[in-house]
Parts: sequence; C-alpha cells; structure tokens
Amino acid sequence: MNSPIPLLFLLFFTLFIHPSISKSPSLFLSSNSLTKSNNSVTIRWSGVDSPSQLDWLGIYTPPNSSLHHYIGYLYLNTSSTWQSGSGSVTIPLINLRSKYKIRIFRWTESEIIPTRQDHDNNPLPQPKHLLAETEEFEYEQAHGPDQIHLALTGEVGEMRVMFVSGHGKKSVVKYGLDSGRMDHAVETRVGRYEREDMCDSPANQSVGWRDPGFIHDGVMINLQPGRRYFYKVGSDSEGWSNTFDFVSPDNNSGETIAFLFGDMGTATPYNTYIRTQDESISTIKWIARDIEALGEKPALISHIGDISYARGYSWIWDHFFNQIEPVASKVPYHVCIGNHEYDWPMQPWKPDWAMYVFARDGGGECGIPYSYKFNMPGNSSESTGTRAPPTRNLYYSFDFGVVHFVYLSTETDFLKGSKQYEFLKSDLESVDRVKTPFVVVQGHRPMYTTSNEVRDRPIREKMLEHLEPLLVDNKVNLALWGHVHRYERFCPINNYTCGSGPVHVVIGMAGQDWQPIWEPRPNHLTVPIFPQPARSVYRGGEFGYTKLIANREKLTFTYIGNHDGEAHDVVEILAPGEVINGEITKIVTNEAGPSENLKGKDGKTSVLWYVQVAGLLLFCMLVGYFIGSMSRKKKEGVTNKDWTPVKTTEET
Repeated sequence: MNSPIPLLFLLFFTLFIHPSISKSPSLFLSSNSLTKSNNSVTIRWSGVDSPSQLDWLGIYTPPNSSLHHYIGYLYLNTSSTWQSGSGSVTIPLINLRSKYKIRIFRWTESEIIPTRQDHDNNPLPQPKHLLAETEEFEYEQAHGPDQIHLALTGEVGEMRVMFVSGHGKKSVVKYGLDSGRMDHAVETRVGRYEREDMCDSPANQSVGWRDPGFIHDGVMINLQPGRRYFYKVGSDSEGWSNTFDFVSPDNNSGETIAFLFGDMGTATPYNTYIRTQDESISTIKWIARDIEALGEKPALISHIGDISYARGYSWIWDHFFNQIEPVASKVPYHVCIGNHEYDWPMQPWKPDWAMYVFARDGGGECGIPYSYKFNMPGNSSESTGTRAPPTRNLYYSFDFGVVHFVYLSTETDFLKGSKQYEFLKSDLESVDRVKTPFVVVQGHRPMYTTSNEVRDRPIREKMLEHLEPLLVDNKVNLALWGHVHRYERFCPINNYTCGSGPVHVVIGMAGQDWQPIWEPRPNHLTVPIFPQPARSVYRGGEFGYTKLIANREKLTFTYIGNHDGEAHDVVEILAPGEVINGEITKIVTNEAGPSENLKGKDGKTSVLWYVQVAGLLLFCMLVGYFIGSMSRKKKEGVTNKDWTPVKTTEET
C-alpha cells in the first residue's frame, strides 16, 4: 500500500510553495472572421491580477510583427470594469489584407521610457510583460476590393474609379444605368509601390511600413451627361465590392456644385504613434448629408493638401480611404499635394530661402503613396531624385460646369521659368470665360494669412512675387488655400490692398486641430492683434468645410461649421468679377440669446445684400422712429456651449 506522505507534500507544494501555476489571464474574441472593413470585433479579458492603470491592449497586423511594432493600442481602463481584472472593448477594424492578432500587456510607471513618445509627447506603451494573446483572425475576403473612390479624367463622358486589393490579378469595373443591369465593363490597370521606394523613416522602416496592396485604376467611358450610373468593382475569383452609384458630370447644365476643404486627415478607433483627426468624422458626415440632398445633381469634392496625415505610417492611408469611401464613391474626389504628403530633407527642390520651410513633414513618403493612390487629370510630375518613381498629381486643371478649377503644388518649383509656372500661365490665359465664367485656383500653403505662421513667410513672399500677378492679370475669382487649420476670408486683394484681385480664402479647418494663434500684438505675443487687419474680413475657429454653388451669373461660397452643419459665412461673386457682399459675416456666439452684427469699417451693421434691399423697402414705409431701430437690428446667433469660437471682437 502506497504512503500518503508524497501526496500531502505535492498538495502543500502546489498551494503554498508554487502559486505561479494559478490560472493565467484569458483573452477572447467575439468573432475570428470579419466580412467588411469597419466591422467591429469585441475583445474580452479576465483573470488579470492587481490591474494597473497602464495595462494595455495592442493591435498587431501582420500577427508576427515585432511586439514593439503594434499599429495601435488602447488602455484596459477604457473598460468600466477594468479594476475587477475583467473587461471588454469593441473596436472597428479595417481590412489591411493581412491577419490580425490582439495581445494584452502589463505595464507600470517605473517602466516608462521617456524617449519613446508619440507626437503629443505621451509615452508609448512597452510590451515587456505579455499577459495573453488571441488566435489570429482575418477578413473573409481579405484580398477583395476596398477603398473605392472616383475622380474626373478631364475628358467628357468619363469617370475614373480606383480601389485597393490584396492581389494583382485581373479586375474589372462593371457599370450601367440600372443597378440590375450593369452591362458595360472595363479592365483596371494595376500599380504598386515598395518599401524601398520610400525616402526616409518611418515610411521605410518596419514600424511604419505595411504592405499597401495593389492599386487598381479603371475609367468608365461613354457616359451620358447628368445621368445616375451604378457600378461595382472586382472579379469572380477574388470577390466584388458593393454596388455604388454617381451622377455623371454635365458641363451644359449651367451649374457647378463642389465641397472644398484642406487638412482633414482621418480618425482611428485606437491610439497610435501619431495624432489622428477625430473631427474629420464630422466633416465627412455633413458632406454626406449635403450630397444626399442634391438628388440628381452632380458634384465634386476638393481636398487641397495634407490628405491623410499618415506621415509614414502606412495603415493610416487605409483608414483614410475607408473613411471617405461613403462620399468618394459617389462624387469625384480631387486633391493637391501638401507638406505632409511630400516634404523630406533631401527633396529635389529646396532653395536656400526655403531651407527652414521644407522639413520632415512627409514622414519619409516623398509623395509616393499620394502619387499612386490618386490619379488626377494631366500628366504633371517631378523626379524624386531617388529610386522612387516621379511624384505625380502636382498641378492640373479641368472644367466642371461653369467653373474652371486649377490645382497647384506649393511643395515643388513654382517660380518663373519652372514647368509649373508655365503651365499656370498658359492655362489661365486660355480659359474660355464664356464657357466657364468663374476661375478657382487652389493650393496648399496660403498666399495670404494673418495666422502667426512665421516659418512659411518665405513661401508666401515668393508666391506673391511670382504667382499673384498671374492670378490678378487673368481675373481669377477665388483662390483657396489650406495649411493653416482655420477659416479666414480676405477681401478682393492685390499686393495686400483691398479693392481688386481674387477673393482669397484659407479653408484648412476640416480636421487637424493644431494651430498657432493669429498674428500677435508686438507687446503681447500670446494675444492676437485687434482689430484684425482690414484685409481679413472673417475669421472662424470652427471645424468645417466649404460649399461652392455657381451658375452663369453668380458664384456663392459658404463656410459650414461642423458643430451644427449650418452656414457661418457667405460671400457672393458675380460673373463680371464684382464681389457683391465681400465683407458680409454671420456672427456666431457661444452665449445664449441673440447677438449683434459685427460692425464693418464704416461702423454700419453688415447684412446680406438681399436683406439690405428688403430693409430699404421697409424703410420707405416706416416713420422716423423705426429708422433708428432698424440700424440696431439684431441677427440671431448660433449657440453651442461645447464650442469656443475664435473671437472677432475685443474682450475686456
């Protein structure tokens, strides 16, 4: 008969001498298969002993990435039950054409590495103590079509459609006037770029690089003007996209509708190495509303630089295109290049006067993702001076209804004698103002701004010297710029003098939130100059976008705020060039009740021109007592306690 002593010893050892064999943390997924980008996965954990405020969850793709090379992270304390050692988070994930794995880690304050920080100077989590990990999971059609977006080709009766897949095989675009009968088909051209094409870090390092997939480009042809078309992309072998639709352009309609903004970026449902732009969600939401309201009218979107703010982290581009797909699959999406798509220390055009203007803003991308993921009209390009292909989509133009749109590059040579300068000169001189009575020029860095953006002053001086005469001489109506992350509208201006020239508007308020103050007072460097310079008619601190509506007689340009989806500034330009209400503003206040109109330079209340006409008729019918009352008439303001506007009046 065996002695019971060894059994008692084993029990004692298990319970008291070796407690580490107790149950370890567990991690579970709600699903290990996803069907479409932005499907959500729920991650549940339990058994985390003595939870720390810094315990975190890492998102990995591909699954075999280094533990330090997660694409995103969340702290476990985002779950309301984290202190119990159990909890859950739900995360929408996009199709990155590779499998995923989720891991959770223990992290403490003593293990923070001061030199490992994100762009906001927050410490990046360290994966020193792995607690648990999930099985690998992926999308059902990981290699199928995704990120669909449209663009004009510059040719009548055509519409370009681009998308990304995980394969380089044959794909087609099917389209037609009936969703049940898309009997036209065109094959797509396929392109791709590699890590070796990137010019600097992090774009060419493993932490920033992810496989971008294959980029497909097809052109739908022989489109009837002003008709709603249905289309889908893909193949029988690799799968098809959903069916999308758009209204084809009609240059004979006598109307143009466009939504315009700069510096939008994208949002991610997790933290990552760089700051992302949550406000971009609202921008897309309101534009989607406006597109839906158009019915059978065509429109376009214009995004003038600083597109995704990927800055060398490849998956941010994927998030961007998934975010814009609901609008970019319905209307053509047009872009021009910004500093965050292009700039790097060894860029080919970096004159002495611009040494401190062009830096590392592009995160080593040197314009390559921008050049491949978009295909704008024209064939402009500049060599990168490396093994990378030339940078494309730099400057181009097209007619859309009654407006001639021109796009410029402020990051490559625009001086007299350059290819870009000669293009702009020839293009503006050849515009048929009978066909397109309005001309709108767009570029990223502004020619005019009263922001305290000191570093860009050399660029502005060269633009004023070389480009402004072309805009003035050719009677450009509207010049739109980004880069400064606020809205600012100027008077019709030439050489800092109001009275003639284009109306310049800075529209970089679509998502990015960092911004220097307005030009400061010499003796109070943290307080803006007051009153603001006369050339600066309206300033807005509200995130938003702009809407352009033009017919043959008038162009109306409206600034729409994201916090309410309403108009906050309007300017109207007549076809002959007269700005009929260039100093009109809609005042927005964050205090309850009505607000008084902003006083113009002559001390009179600014109102819309049609309100002035109505007031004149009423004036003829009222007695003298009411005349004085009308001069003090108040305009209803928009209120929102969660929004603090940039003040246009002095506070005491």
